Amino acid sequence: MSLFKIKNKKIVITGATGVLGETIATHFAREGAQVIIIGRTASKVERLLDKIRSFDGSADGYLADVTKEEQVKKAAAQIREHFGTVDILINLAGGNMPEAIVQPDQTIHDLSIEAMRKVMDLNYQGTLIPCKVFLELMLPKGEGNIINISSMAASRPMTRVAGYASAKAAIDNLTKWLAVELCSKHGEFFRVNAIAPGFFLTEQNRNLLQENNGNLTQRGNQIITHTPMKRFGDPEDLLGALQWLCSDASKFVTGTIIPVDGGFSAYSGV
Repeated sequence: MSLFKIKNKKIVITGATGVLGETIATHFAREGAQVIIIGRTASKVERLLDKIRSFDGSADGYLADVTKEEQVKKAAAQIREHFGTVDILINLAGGNMPEAIVQPDQTIHDLSIEAMRKVMDLNYQGTLIPCKVFLELMLPKGEGNIINISSMAASRPMTRVAGYASAKAAIDNLTKWLAVELCSKHGEFFRVNAIAPGFFLTEQNRNLLQENNGNLTQRGNQIITHTPMKRFGDPEDLLGALQWLCSDASKFVTGTIIPVDGGFSAYSGV
C-alpha cells in the first residue's frame, strides 16, 4: 500500500553492520529507499554496501564513531554535499560490554564504573549526537523523522545488565523529550519515536541466552517462559514496526516507545 511506502526516502542508519542492522538496511533498500550507512569499520560497511548493490539497491556508506561528535559532523557534511537533506535517522548503534554486567557470583562492588561510562556513552551519547547533527539535514525540508532503539530492559530493569538497562532507560526519556522539543520548536512534521525490541539472538547477548551447544541458558529459559510467543525474535520481526514508523502511516505518532517483544512486556508471570 502507498500508505506504507518508503521508496526514495533518504534513511540514515547508524550501527547498520550488526545482525539486526544488516537485515533492516537490506530490507529498506529492497523497498526502494536510499540507505545511508554510518559505521566505524570500513570493511564491514563495504561488505554491507556490496550486498545491497548486488540486487541493485541504493546505498552509500560513511565512517564515523557515533560517540565522537566531530566524526559524526564530518560524515554529515559529506552526506549534505552528496544528498542535500535526509528524511529519516535510525539510531541502531548501541551495545553492552562484560565489565558493565554483574554476574550471579558478583556484586555491585565488581562493577566497573569506567565500563558503565562507556556503555552509557555508546548507547546514550551515540544516539543523542546523531540526533543533534542530522536534525540539521532535516530542517531545510521542514520535516524529519527519528527512530531510536530502546529495550525491554529500559522499563523492566533486569538482573546483570546494569549499564545497558540504565542507558536504554535514558533513551526512552530522550525520545519523549525530543518528540516534544522538535514539535514545539520546528513544527508538526518532526517526529521522534523508538522501538523496544524483546530478546533477539545477537552477538551482543548470545552468551547470556544460549550455551555453546545450542541449549538455552537458565536466563534464556526464564525469558522464553515469560514470553507468550515462546521464542526469541528474528531480525525480520522488526521490519513491520520500523516501516510503519518510517512511513506516512504513522504520521500522527510521536513520542512513543513501541514494544516488539512477543508479549514479554505484557506478561506478569502468572
